[in-house]
Amino acid sequence: MDNNRPLGTLLPMAHTSPLSVSLLALPESTVGTLYSLYEVFAAAGVAWREATGEGAGEPFMEPRILSYDGRSYVSPCGPVIAPQARLGDFSHSDIVVIGDLQFAPHEDVRGRWPEEAAWCREQYEKGALLCSVCTGSVFLADTGVLNGSEATSHWAAADLFTQLYPEVTLLPDRVLVLSGEDQRIITSGGASSWQDLALYLIGRFCGASEAIHIAKLFLLSNHGEGQLPYAAMTKRPLRDDPVIAQCQTWLADHYHQAHPVKQMIGLSGFKERTFKRRFQAATGYSPMGYVQALRIEEAKQLLETTDEAIDEIAAQIGYEDSAFFRRLFKRSTGITPGRYRQRFQSIGRQLSHPLPEAGQAGIKRPSGL
Repeated sequence: MDNNRPLGTLLPMAHTSPLSVSLLALPESTVGTLYSLYEVFAAAGVAWREATGEGAGEPFMEPRILSYDGRSYVSPCGPVIAPQARLGDFSHSDIVVIGDLQFAPHEDVRGRWPEEAAWCREQYEKGALLCSVCTGSVFLADTGVLNGSEATSHWAAADLFTQLYPEVTLLPDRVLVLSGEDQRIITSGGASSWQDLALYLIGRFCGASEAIHIAKLFLLSNHGEGQLPYAAMTKRPLRDDPVIAQCQTWLADHYHQAHPVKQMIGLSGFKERTFKRRFQAATGYSPMGYVQALRIEEAKQLLETTDEAIDEIAAQIGYEDSAFFRRLFKRSTGITPGRYRQRFQSIGRQLSHPLPEAGQAGIKRPSGL
């Protein structure tokens, strides 16, 4: 690193050393995010020129995979992760990235990574950027650097943040959130948001043109509509409150009926105020919020798998006023029902197309398909 260059200075200039990018490998790290980031960062400044015949380039970024002890280990998804060095081998990094982590949705991970957390705090104090992908923000929250700040994570981790890290303001609908001093903490949403993070970092430090080149070369895309179109309803275990669990079970088959909250109150035998308090404590939703979430999930399924008119879908799930349904759907997902259908039905159509027969277009059908 050029110690005379303040972090944030664009790199494409003569005699400037590459940015050092430390990809922190934890026992819970997933392979895809870790090695995808490594490949993309290593390509900055080099790969586009090679691919287009513009001649040799010079790397703008120098990625390396680090772990506490530098030893290879089996990742939680199976393949081996082979770190290139130990944390103690490097006293300073320009950028530190924690990728997606795999653990149970309600698992208490506080204090699990004391050595790595201390190392990251030290890097931040020395001026490094700290970045995370998906549930990697849980690690950043555990270091304490996110206290009092905004952050994002995978939408399914929202409940975990509420329970374990209430000092962090989580924005689960966002794909990228910048916070901290000089915006030196960058968190990104779902697992594929590593693409958004990579393009942002390359654009910020290597220039917009290089970010465009990398996006074209690797066919990367951003998620400008946020996480809401991809989010699904999260549910806590039913065992927390057996009476409320009974109401949830009833609602799963009767959410489309009129006045379902009133019916659940009668089923529970509680007074209205008691029922609402216990329902919120057990599910994390208000009763009406829970009903609306269930209805929106059913609407998503119908939009993904059928060609029924949107007004008909609204009526099926319990909304006679289709205009109200459309407003509620957009508030819940960030996009209109029509846009949602367009986005996700196209995926289904692609999957429903059969493979070409052997000999067609020179494509050979894999054996067993």
